[in-house]
Amino acid sequence: MSLLVVGTVAFDAIETPFGKTDKIIGGAATYAGLAASYFTKNINLVSVVGDDFPQETIDMMNSRGINTQGLQIKQGEKTFFWSGKYHNDMNTRDTLTTDLNVLADFHPVVPESYKNCEFLMLGNLMPRIQMAVIDQLPNRPKLIVMDTMNFWMDIAMEDLLKTIAKVDVLTINDAEARQLSGEYSLVKAAQKILELGPKYLVIKKGEHGALLFNKENVFFAPALPLEDVFDPTGAGDSFAGGFIGFLAQTKDISFENMKRGIIFGSAMASFCVEKFGTESLIDLSQDEVDNRVQEFVDLVQFDISLV
Repeated sequence: MSLLVVGTVAFDAIETPFGKTDKIIGGAATYAGLAASYFTKNINLVSVVGDDFPQETIDMMNSRGINTQGLQIKQGEKTFFWSGKYHNDMNTRDTLTTDLNVLADFHPVVPESYKNCEFLMLGNLMPRIQMAVIDQLPNRPKLIVMDTMNFWMDIAMEDLLKTIAKVDVLTINDAEARQLSGEYSLVKAAQKILELGPKYLVIKKGEHGALLFNKENVFFAPALPLEDVFDPTGAGDSFAGGFIGFLAQTKDISFENMKRGIIFGSAMASFCVEKFGTESLIDLSQDEVDNRVQEFVDLVQFDISLV
């Protein structure tokens, strides 16, 4: 099952209470693609970088089954760069620098060989860019998953609502769900957001897990208690990549299988936060992935007798 991943491929510089980095590899599509690669190897990437982006990173993506034919490399231009500093609670951060660079005038081009994709992951980007990708596909994918953020709610709400109406699954965090819906209760927020068009909504709650909604059902998956959390950057993108990668592998988009996808996505997010940047997502073994998923299963599985 072919998976098309659209989003940023970027440089980040990160400071947390546990350390800081110089410029490292980041970007929503990078995290999502790498996380998905543990479940499917037929991944096609659409993004843009400058000629300062390292060829060895592109080669690494290719080696993990990520096809970079749709990665535009702009000669004489610089790659998107973001830097931020996390507070002690690791849930809040300050953006220090945002240099759009090549992203400022990015027009996505979906190669012909990508256009019949069965699964589409729209990573966090300007809504008009996400819509431009959907518009280039001759046939609607089996499943479209979209990630977005509060920034687009602030400056591009009209475009955002048009794009949300076109997707099957929307993934946002709890603060964004409240902002988008105007409701504090996440249950009420979910029902309002589902009226905008998506069939499913995933609300990410960071260290407190994730919720999956459709109009009739709700499922909650906890986050795994971890000894070390070094860098939350990319955790949501890794979650989305693991989620859609698992669904693409199993070819099953039922609510029941999405519940499993939430667990697999949560497992990939838990690996992501254990090191800076994409480092933890590059060389995992299948045993490590399987064991981490089993830890999630063990966390929530119990026997109870009501007498």
